[in-house]
Amino acid sequence: MKVTELETSEYNNYYQMYIEKVPKGVTFSEGFSKGSEAVLNYFKSLPDDKLNYSYAHGKWTIKEVLQHIVDTERVFSYRCFSIARQDKTPLPGFEQDDYVAPSKANSKSIEDLIEEYEAVRKNSIILVKSLSEADLKCVGTVSGGNMSARAAAFIILGHEIHHLDVLKQRYFKSE
Repeated sequence: MKVTELETSEYNNYYQMYIEKVPKGVTFSEGFSKGSEAVLNYFKSLPDDKLNYSYAHGKWTIKEVLQHIVDTERVFSYRCFSIARQDKTPLPGFEQDDYVAPSKANSKSIEDLIEEYEAVRKNSIILVKSLSEADLKCVGTVSGGNMSARAAAFIILGHEIHHLDVLKQRYFKSE
């Protein structure tokens, strides 16, 4: 399944920026694999003395960005799972800023954050592989709007690309 197969009715317009980040010809398998490789290579390349850096007052540190990527993947994997299982319970929104401080990301080692990312990613890959095309096309309600299971999975991919772009553009360029 490729992102070009998504219909705009399968997700709220808010998520369009993430959907557009996913390369058009990439399948779920390729997207999760290449995305994981890009995230791991980027965060492993950063010097330890920069990991608690933020580019402006009130902005997240680099560690907090990685924790946010992990937390968001957890939320969207659950959304994908719940929708694919045809649970009709409307799913609530996700206020990302409320998750940052309690995560205590800055007190975690980069190794622990990477381990957490890898575990969550493996879970997402196994989940998506376990779903049929019909499962992935199921649509539920998230934040008061429609979301298909496959849209939730593609949002995971586009979301991490978005944050890697932000890190490269606003924090500093990795070598």
